[in-house]
Amino acid sequence: MQSRLLDGRMKLRHLVLVDALSERGSVVGAAAALHVTQPVVTRRLHELEAILGVALYERGPRGITPTEFGLAFTDHARAVLAQLTQAVRHVEEIADATRGHVVAGTHLAGSNLLIPRAIVHLKRRHPDLGVTVREGTPESLLIDLTAGRVDVVVGRLGGPGAENIRRTPLYDEKIQIITGARHPLAVREQVTLDDLEGYPWILPGSETRLRQELEAYFAGHGLEPPRNRVETTSFLTVRQLLIETDMIAALPGLIGADDPRLTALPISLEGVGHSVGMTLATDRRLSPATQALVTSLRTVAAEIADGAPGDDVQKA
Repeated sequence: MQSRLLDGRMKLRHLVLVDALSERGSVVGAAAALHVTQPVVTRRLHELEAILGVALYERGPRGITPTEFGLAFTDHARAVLAQLTQAVRHVEEIADATRGHVVAGTHLAGSNLLIPRAIVHLKRRHPDLGVTVREGTPESLLIDLTAGRVDVVVGRLGGPGAENIRRTPLYDEKIQIITGARHPLAVREQVTLDDLEGYPWILPGSETRLRQELEAYFAGHGLEPPRNRVETTSFLTVRQLLIETDMIAALPGLIGADDPRLTALPISLEGVGHSVGMTLATDRRLSPATQALVTSLRTVAAEIADGAPGDDVQKA
């Protein structure tokens, strides 16, 4: 096997192909992502499988599914691509030490306060350092992190995860019921679960951990999840819907505290909460730009934890 890998037939394009195929789940999707035709994708896949001597994907009517060999090779391909991406950035930063670029991935729990303040903190000290923020689901961002397309993921921390990632908690945050400031329930001093019935909801996607916790909360109180609902994890969409309608959402408490157009209702969501933190890849060294952002994230997170009102935010 080793001689096959080093005989010059395997190219970088094969690694890029496997990454795209595993992420998109179809030849059509991979071809679109790589800006090539479907026959090109099929031909390159056949080349790679011939080099390795194993089938990497099972073909089906709804697309392709990685085999055991495909899953293993995808992990290694993404690790190689990530290392190459970091190598290019490192060389660029050595060539011009005052510049650099860092890509941060974020989802709802990290996008409203921590990321913007950390960027402000970073740019004050490194004005020529470029920052790109990508929103996505926790699952898609972890794939991007592994493949080197993202340098750090900021947001709600999940379970232990894979061996090649490290999760670092920065502060704990409660989830609260949030409405627009002009919502009929926003002026009440006491609100019960019964009062929430009849209002439309905004819920995170069914694949998110917060959605699972909310459904468990509803079930624990003998309620079904709201049928009249919109599902999204886009903070801008959620905020605008709350401001302009009578919708209700379960969001990180700091979102309501930071925007006067939003109100946190006086109702407890016991058992629903999370740690906000950052996730890094352990199998590659941090670039100077990433190290600078990590420093800013730690500094700003400590300020948020110290300055948050009440018990909404606590140090991890």
